[in-house]
Amino acid sequence: MKKNLTRRRYLRAYSLVEMAVAVVILGLLFGMVRPVYLYYIDTAKSGNASDEIQEIADKIDQFYKTNGYYPDSLSQVISPPPLDPWGNPYHYLRIDGASVSGLGMQRKDKNLVPINSDYDLYSSGPDGQSASPLTAKTSQDDIVRGRNGAFIGYATDY
Repeated sequence: MKKNLTRRRYLRAYSLVEMAVAVVILGLLFGMVRPVYLYYIDTAKSGNASDEIQEIADKIDQFYKTNGYYPDSLSQVISPPPLDPWGNPYHYLRIDGASVSGLGMQRKDKNLVPINSDYDLYSSGPDGQSASPLTAKTSQDDIVRGRNGAFIGYATDY
């Protein structure tokens, strides 16, 4: 009787090899799913940033219609200024009617031509860094507003 009980326990247990195979299979599945999940999260965050840029731009345009000039800062339109999905502040630069000294900070395309003539509004993206030309390495993941609002998306797509 004791021998049969031991044998039944042995038959119901998993061997070390079976457990190792199960762990390897789970690791492979996780390795395949993780990049897709991270891509989905990044896509969702960039889409959210684009939507927020459009909402902020609508408020800035409403400010312009009401006052006849663009605000000097985002805090004149939204208080407190919102943060992008990566926890960084949105960047705003008044171009139309601004002093000449600040215009060197305008966002520029690959030909170093400013991408807006009214105002710049952008998120510095996941790395939180940016530079004036969109072709700069630190600017390529930025979410930008270009062509005076006709384009909102990744700087690399502009």
